Amino acid sequence: MRGLEVIFEDNHLIAVNKKAGDIVHADETGDRTLEDDVKNYIKIRYGKPGDVWLGTLHRLDRPVSGVTIFARTSKAAERMSKMLQKKEIQKTYYAITKRTPDPLEGKLTNFLLKDEMSNKVKVKNTSGGDAKKAELEYEVVGNLDNSTLVKINLITGRHHQARAQLAKIGCPILGDLKYGDTMPLHDKSIALHCREMSFLHPVTNEQVKIEADFPKIVYWRDLKKLVE
Repeated sequence: MRGLEVIFEDNHLIAVNKKAGDIVHADETGDRTLEDDVKNYIKIRYGKPGDVWLGTLHRLDRPVSGVTIFARTSKAAERMSKMLQKKEIQKTYYAITKRTPDPLEGKLTNFLLKDEMSNKVKVKNTSGGDAKKAELEYEVVGNLDNSTLVKINLITGRHHQARAQLAKIGCPILGDLKYGDTMPLHDKSIALHCREMSFLHPVTNEQVKIEADFPKIVYWRDLKKLVE
């Protein structure tokens, strides 16, 4: 199971700390998926015969790490999907950038138009056509060795949203060649990590906060001390 790191688990939901480079759901590469690994984990842990049902609720981009939640029951899947649509799930990310955003905190509102051919989004300042509204709040946590740690609260959950919006203000994420950085990271990841997701449990109605440790990689090592 490639060192699967389960960070939350009950009868209805299971969450893992996704490693950069893993894909959540099957794509054209045919590579093994995180979904496959979680199904295998459940099958072995609970001695499940036959196929294991699992609902994929959201996807992190392949080079991104952090909290990834799956539903173990159809009831949980349906309710979590509605909560995501209604923006009732708080998602907190951290990103490392070379440039420091100015101002040091604020809200970004843009309209994103997805280009299917390039798997990239174009950032527009006005609505029109198929462009979808994208909103996030950000805050600079600190600086160290010419790098800046930025905390991001995603209000909407658009494709490549944090990557594109930070690049738009001149602060591409470290390693993100698709959106303007100039040097790749050694593991082909980008320095974007889904640190936390919090919400009311879809079945028990209890408050849940799921947190994923930062990657144990050199460019996160010192900056994460600003948070922990």
